[in-house]
Amino acid sequence: MIAVEDVIGRAGPEGALPLLTLAEFFADNTVEDSLAPNQWGYGRPPLADLAAALGRIADRPDVAWVRVQLHPETLDLAEVLAEAVAVCTSADAANCESWTAGWESSGVVTGLIDDYSDVPPVPAGMAIRSIVWD
Repeated sequence: MIAVEDVIGRAGPEGALPLLTLAEFFADNTVEDSLAPNQWGYGRPPLADLAAALGRIADRPDVAWVRVQLHPETLDLAEVLAEAVAVCTSADAANCESWTAGWESSGVVTGLIDDYSDVPPVPAGMAIRSIVWD
């Protein structure tokens, strides 16, 4: 997993955190409560399962990219903490929700949940859908 110092170093103006690639967030990450900590132990699948499933989503022909959305407390607590996953796709929210069945998420919303840096381009005909946990 990316070091918190690297995240802080990449933070944009006014502390906008970078969107992380799946590899940046999930590689060697064994901190189960680093993603959706309120749902870990309450139905959210293990990180390894989520990483594999998100990799399959990223490989779909109707998906341009998948990124991890960090929680603003990453800067205050000096811990890499994520609260949502962004999927750039031509699929609607209902289809995206079908991809995430069993994840105990709060659902899929359109757009990013906060201001982020390092946002890849959104191709024509696609939108960002955020898988959120509350």
